[in-house]
Parts: sequence; C-alpha cells; structure tokens
Amino acid sequence: MEALREVEAELTVYVHPSNAADVPRAVSRQLSGLLFSYEERFDGVLLAHEAQLVDKDNKENATKEKDKKEAKIVEETEAKSNKKPQILKAKILNGLVPFFGVCVHANLLLFSPQPGMLLEGKVEMLGKESIHAVVLGVFSVAIMSDDIHEKFRFKRKSHGGRFLSRSDREHFIKRGTMIRFSVKSVDTEMNCHITGSLIPPHTGSMRWLSVHDAEYASEISRKSMDTSIKREQNEQEHRILKNEDSMECLLDSLRKLSKQ
Repeated sequence: MEALREVEAELTVYVHPSNAADVPRAVSRQLSGLLFSYEERFDGVLLAHEAQLVDKDNKENATKEKDKKEAKIVEETEAKSNKKPQILKAKILNGLVPFFGVCVHANLLLFSPQPGMLLEGKVEMLGKESIHAVVLGVFSVAIMSDDIHEKFRFKRKSHGGRFLSRSDREHFIKRGTMIRFSVKSVDTEMNCHITGSLIPPHTGSMRWLSVHDAEYASEISRKSMDTSIKREQNEQEHRILKNEDSMECLLDSLRKLSKQ
C-alpha cells in the first residue's frame, strides 16, 4: 500500500531508574505506547517498531566496518575495566525524578496517507449520502456524495442498499466491498481520519477494477510476480543451506571413517 512506509529513526528514550535492570524492555514499552496514534515527529501513525540500543563506542566501530548511519548518544559514566562486558551508558537528567536518556536506533513502520494517494479499504456502512470504510481495519474513511462519481446511483434494499454503476451492472459497491479510492484530505487531529473520493480514474470496486481496469490489473500482476520471485529466492536459499548442511554431515562422517 502506497501509504505504508518503513523509516529509520534516531531517538532518545527516557527511562525511569526502576526499569534500569531491563532497559530494552522499558524502551520497547515506551515505543509501544505510541502505537496506532498519530505522531507529528514521524509524520504518520506508528504501526510497528524494532529498536536497538546504541552505544557511542560501538557506534563508531560499526560505522567504520559496515558504513552504516547510527545515532549519537551523550554519555556520562565511570570508567569500566576492559575485562568486563561493555555496558550501555546514558546521561542522568537532573530533576525530581532522575530519568536517564537512552539513544535508540529504530526501524519504524508508519501509515502516512497523503492527498492524491490511492488506497484500499473495506466498506463498513453506506447510504445515499455517503460511504464509510476502514483501511487496514483501523483507520476510518468517509466518502461523501459529492465525491462519489455520477456514474453510481444508490439503490436501496432491505440489507442496506448499494451503489450501482449506470454503465456496468457488475460494478457495484455494498457493505463488505473492497474499494480503491483517492485520498482527498487527512485529519491528523482525529488520528488520520481520511476523506476520500471515488471520482478520479482507477477507483471503485477492487474486484471490478481487477478485471476491467488495465492499469490496476497490471499493478496486481506485477505485485504477484514480485511476491513469487521473492518466494522462489527464499526457497532457493533454503535449498542451498540444506545442501551445505548435508555436505558438512557427509564430510564429518568421512573424517570419522578415516580415523578408524
């Protein structure tokens, strides 16, 4: 989906001293508190995260070896013996509650819809004046009558009604239909409430588009092909590793026989 993006972030997470015994867990808990809420600093809604604590000394070595960007951390701690394991160091903040700041390198999955994007959602409710849907089962979408293409007419039925295309009776939208729509605006104060539109081309019922819209059909085919290629690559890597393990076992057996 176009609105989903993966980003790397350099964060400073403030941890209470009572959680010093398990800092990774405390950091994860802090980040999990931001899940499914809009964060201006990320310009999106946080859906998932994977965080790694960063130490300045290790950061410098990793940068030289892997040529990879990592976060900077301000450190203040007593010198430790070289024989002891290196521990993460963090700055203690002055104040009534001495939280300590830990630098974190995080991989984040964000939902960041922007006007003009084409998104997919499931219709939850509809009427003559509007269509209401959800994206990813979480984010609400409202498509008002002014943003529904004139080719659709509303036909009321006992189960709630449907929007039926005037040009093709096979193209309809009812409760439960997966639709493709254009993002008209996003209200971040309402946790990314989306106002959508079914007027632009390549929008409507996804089932109908997959057959009658060449551009959408080719996009689906391309995604399917990419998925198949990735699956084949994974299977090939698995076979290679399996063959290597089998060869290693065979060599071990031959070595044992030669020693006898």
